[in-house]
Amino acid sequence: MSSLYGGRTGRRVTVRDLAVAKERGEKWPMVTAYDAMTARVFDQAGIPVLLVGDSAAMVVYGYDSTLPVTVDDLLPLTAAVVRGSSRALVVADLPFGSYQSSPQQALESAARFMKEAGAHAVKLEGGRRVLPQVEALVAAGVPVMAHLGLTPQSVNVLGGYRVQGRGQSGEELMSDAKALEETGAFSVVLECVPADLAERVTTSLAIPTIGIGAGAATDAQVLVWQDLMGLTPQPARFVKKYADLAEEMDRAVRAFADEVASGAFPAPEHTYS
Repeated sequence: MSSLYGGRTGRRVTVRDLAVAKERGEKWPMVTAYDAMTARVFDQAGIPVLLVGDSAAMVVYGYDSTLPVTVDDLLPLTAAVVRGSSRALVVADLPFGSYQSSPQQALESAARFMKEAGAHAVKLEGGRRVLPQVEALVAAGVPVMAHLGLTPQSVNVLGGYRVQGRGQSGEELMSDAKALEETGAFSVVLECVPADLAERVTTSLAIPTIGIGAGAATDAQVLVWQDLMGLTPQPARFVKKYADLAEEMDRAVRAFADEVASGAFPAPEHTYS
């Protein structure tokens, strides 16, 4: 594959492609997706990895955290993203309560995403405490993306959405990252950690790091698509808004409503005879 971002091939991106991109120092983008139509847009734009995040709890289902969303909630979204894309590697989040209790539970949940939805990999949160789950998944042939730093499923334990990895906890995060790599994770998301720590982790690992609020030194960057498109009212500090779809959608729907109210729509060209 000549280029991970924007490259054109007749096949899906694989975890091996991500490893090769790390070896040659190529940075790449990851974006969330939750439906076929947006997945198709992002896939055609050349985004190599699409994440069906448990962030769907908030941006799709309207909850105030990721905790309530279930496997059954995420399965149809994942299947839609797979159907809507042809090149991107599609990663499914394992939601809260679907993997923590045992490696067997993790494997059963992951198997559903792989078999029923067609996901190509799964993501789970946590460090050394989930190593048995990672080991079981990898042994069963399930590629695993790890997630360290601010792990939203543990927000109640962490005391809110706060920067993680300062001081001694930074050394613990480094240790977790190395252990996850050794256990077989193919990449690791670093969320809301100091930039210098993210850089140290990135240079210490042979697998790609994916940053979100972790500075510019990580191998990849991920954002929730509604955040980068300007649909989120109060996005986090690490979000850059690349469009203002909220304003454009408001303009369009008001124009439609005004024309309906005035009788201007539908016009003759929108009507069958």
